[in-house]
Amino acid sequence: MDPVTNPFAPGAGAPPPELAGRDPLREQVRVALERVRRGRPAKSVLMVGLRGVGKTVLLDRIRLDAEAAGIQTVRIEAPEHRSLPAILAPELRLALLRLSRIAAAKDHARRALQALAGFVQGMKMKFQDIEVGLDLPPEPGLADNGDLEHDLQVLLETVGAAAGRAGTALALFVDELQYVKEEELAALITALHRCAQRQLPVVLAGAGLPLLRGRMGQAKSYAERLFDFPEIGPLPPPAAARAIVKPIEDEGESIEPAALERILERTACYPYFLQEWGKHAWDVAERSPITLADVEAASELAVAALDESFFRVRFDRLTPIEKRYLRGMAELGPGPHRSGDIAEALGRKVTSLAPTRSQLIAKGMIWSPSHGDTAFTVPLFDEFMRRILPGEEWKR
Repeated sequence: MDPVTNPFAPGAGAPPPELAGRDPLREQVRVALERVRRGRPAKSVLMVGLRGVGKTVLLDRIRLDAEAAGIQTVRIEAPEHRSLPAILAPELRLALLRLSRIAAAKDHARRALQALAGFVQGMKMKFQDIEVGLDLPPEPGLADNGDLEHDLQVLLETVGAAAGRAGTALALFVDELQYVKEEELAALITALHRCAQRQLPVVLAGAGLPLLRGRMGQAKSYAERLFDFPEIGPLPPPAAARAIVKPIEDEGESIEPAALERILERTACYPYFLQEWGKHAWDVAERSPITLADVEAASELAVAALDESFFRVRFDRLTPIEKRYLRGMAELGPGPHRSGDIAEALGRKVTSLAPTRSQLIAKGMIWSPSHGDTAFTVPLFDEFMRRILPGEEWKR
C-alpha cells in the first residue's frame, strides 16, 4: 500500500485523521463558553489524563471550535522552567489588540493594554523572564502593585470587561498545566474566581496529567468548585475501532476484523498508540485489506518506534536511581502500586525512596491516584522498562 497516502499521524499533538469518541467533551466546553459569553455562570474545564490519550489534540480542536464560534482565544503551553506571567502576557497582548479593533470594545481594550503594561512593569523584578512589547504606557495603580495574585486578578478583570463589550468571551487554553508553580496556579485560580463572581466572560480550558487535580486543590481549596475535571482515558473500543477503520476506508482501502481486534488489543485503545499501529500496519501491508499477519509484523515496528521516541525521550531524562525506581515498579506490573511494595521490590525502606518518588512526580513520570499509591503517567511504560532493563542486573 502506498505510504504517501498513509492517513495516520503518530506525532506529538498531531491531529489524527479521525478524532473519535470525544464529542461529548467538545460539547461540554462549547456550552460552557456560550454560557460565559452570555453572562451566565459556567465552570472552567480542566482535562486530566495520562500521556498519549490525546489531551493536546483535543484542546486544540476545542480551541478551533471556539474560534469558529467567535470566541477570543489564547493558547499557551506551560513549560517546566518558565513562569506563567512570562508565557501569558504576550498572548494576552495579541488578544487585546484584536479586541481593540472592535469599535464597541476599543476603549476597554486600550485600558486593558494599559493594565497589561502595568502588570509587566510590576512583575519584571520577580519574573525576569517576561519579554513582551507594550503598546500603551501603564495607568498608575492598575495591575502594577507587584503582587501576582492581586495584579493578575485586576488584569483578567479588565480583559474580561473588554471581551464583554465586544460581545464575546476570552478563553484561555493552557496545556501541560501541571508544570505551573503552586503560587502561580493560586493566582490564576483567584483571578478566574473573581471574574466568575463579577460575571465577566473569562474561562479556562486546560489540560494536564492526573496529578493536576490535586495540585489545583492544594493551590486553592475551592478549586474543585470552580472547575470541572473530566478524565480523558483510552477510547471505548467502538470509538477506537472507528479511529482505525474510517481513515483506512476514506482512502478506499480496508482492514480485516481480526487485524483490527489485534490493534485494539496491542494499543489498549490509547489514541497515540492507535496512530502508531495504524501507520505501521498500513506501511507493512502490500495490498488491501490489511491482515492479521500485517499487524503482527507492524507491531514489532510500532514497539521499536515507541521505544526510540515516545518512551525513550522520557527515559533519557531520568537519573540512575530514578530509572531503578521505575524498573522496580515495572516488575510489579502496570499499577498502581503501594509504596511499600515498590520499596520491597527494590530492597529499600519506603522513607529512603521518598525523595526519588517526589522527583519522579515533579518530572511528570508518576502520580499518586490515592494516598500511598503510585502509578505511571505513561501508558505501557512498565513494558518498556522491562524491555530496556531486562534480566536482574538492574537490581544491583
